Amino acid sequence: MSRFKKYDLNISTVVFLGGLGAFFAIFLFYPVSFMLKEAFRSEGQFTLRYFGLLLASPLQRESLANSFLLAALTTLLTTLLSLPLAHWMTRYDFRGKTLLGGLLLVPMIMPPFVGAIGLRQMLAKFGSVNLLLMKCGLVSTAHPIDWLGQGGFWGIVGLQVLNLYPIMFLNVSAAMANVDPALREAAQNLGASGWRLFRTITLPLILPGYFAGAVIVFIWAFTDLGTPLIFGFSRVVPVQIFDSIADLNTNPMGYALVVFVLALTLVLFLVSKKLFASQRYEMMSRGHTSGASLQANRRQTLGLWLVFSSVIGLALLPHAAVIVQSLAGRWFFTVLPSDWTLGHFAELGGHNLTVSSIRNSLFYSSLSALLDLVLGVTIAWLLTRKRIPLASLLDALAMLPLALPGLVIAFGYVAGFDFNISWLNPRQNPVLLLVVSYSVRRLPYIVRSAYAGFQQASIALEEASANLGASPFRTLRKITLPLVMAHLIAGTVLTFSFAMLEVSDGLILAMREQYFPITKMIWQLLGRIDPNASGIACALGVVGMAILTLSLLIAAKVMGRKMGQLFRA
Repeated sequence: MSRFKKYDLNISTVVFLGGLGAFFAIFLFYPVSFMLKEAFRSEGQFTLRYFGLLLASPLQRESLANSFLLAALTTLLTTLLSLPLAHWMTRYDFRGKTLLGGLLLVPMIMPPFVGAIGLRQMLAKFGSVNLLLMKCGLVSTAHPIDWLGQGGFWGIVGLQVLNLYPIMFLNVSAAMANVDPALREAAQNLGASGWRLFRTITLPLILPGYFAGAVIVFIWAFTDLGTPLIFGFSRVVPVQIFDSIADLNTNPMGYALVVFVLALTLVLFLVSKKLFASQRYEMMSRGHTSGASLQANRRQTLGLWLVFSSVIGLALLPHAAVIVQSLAGRWFFTVLPSDWTLGHFAELGGHNLTVSSIRNSLFYSSLSALLDLVLGVTIAWLLTRKRIPLASLLDALAMLPLALPGLVIAFGYVAGFDFNISWLNPRQNPVLLLVVSYSVRRLPYIVRSAYAGFQQASIALEEASANLGASPFRTLRKITLPLVMAHLIAGTVLTFSFAMLEVSDGLILAMREQYFPITKMIWQLLGRIDPNASGIACALGVVGMAILTLSLLIAAKVMGRKMGQLFRA
């Protein structure tokens, strides 16, 4: 026992660590190990046959190729969009900079699943854009422009870029803000400028931040389930996994696909960590863009406002179309609706299933946010205030869900918890697993938020409280938590808001109508023949967007510029 004397261990700490280990073992490692076992086992023997069948199938090969191409194009276009935005935002000071910086982040929590409904209405062959061009005589009725391209492929790419660029923007702008301006000045004094200055000085220093954002964008785009479903683009890996759930017990191809996705995400994260851990990026001093930034003149300010406003407007246009469609009484072969109505919102309140879906989403999201708050605060407190064995392992476990897409976790829960226990089997009652899946995937955000707060709160105040005889719990409640409350509120609001319109978990785990969250109810409504179903689905999406927008505004108000810390891999 002497080797444990250097650690701050008591009964409550040991109990919590044991409980946390059990939680991760049951809800993270068990479903993953179950999928691995099923993917590599045939008739009780180890086999790679399923992966051979996967690569031999023309459908699966095409799905893999499409998913890789979607993710690669999304990452490339997101990079091309985010790099100049981040450069201008960190390089120039201008009126309205804070407002535009906040608005740039709004698309981050507006899931492309909802925006896809509006984009489909606008960019269909006889959608609003083509009808407007026909009205202006720029496009013929016989040959409308196929904006969505290849069965919706380019529509998916465009929507993912507009949804995911804030994540790249946050990572790159944070990296650019930390570049020591003295290095740029030294390079300029030696004659470097423009592209050469960016390539030799700025780019190498921002690579870790850029690659962190790129990995998240690539994985997110590769595993996006909702957008391809809305566009009816089925030949991608996520949709193939979704379709395989129906015959999970007879067709093991789904296990092979999920294990492939799991391996891909883990390899990308490990490569990024290994690649940049082996290189050194230290600077003599920390960059301070406030001192090195340039004051934009009137013409530059006008240009920056035009660029940023155009990007924000374009990113929010699909969601604006959803709002318009929710208010449309009749919208057929016209640029804008010919009749307007609030009837779709009235039908939301008069339909048991739509009301229950809103109530379910609020319930699931609130419980998952509360669970994340308890786990996240305790983990962050142990990491910053206690000396515990295997602290680095605990930190890694808390951040591990970043490398596990919701598609993988949800599939694992359906496959691994197919028991004769109703409250644990998602086919009968998915409530527990929905709450846990929402919580597990958002835990890194609250851990990082609380961790940053504890690091900034002086430990001297806690020591003074302890010297005056206060118990550790009383010190935590009276001293520490009030000091980090802003971080906790921001982190909790974000975990709640992300869970509200989570797509993969809801579509896969909620199999009975009484348990549908908002996203599953929207998908169900869009599949109905009823002409009003699409309008009701959009109205439901507007309700979800309103809740998310309010959540983001609260989090941005409380946390300000530190919001970027929550989205760094």
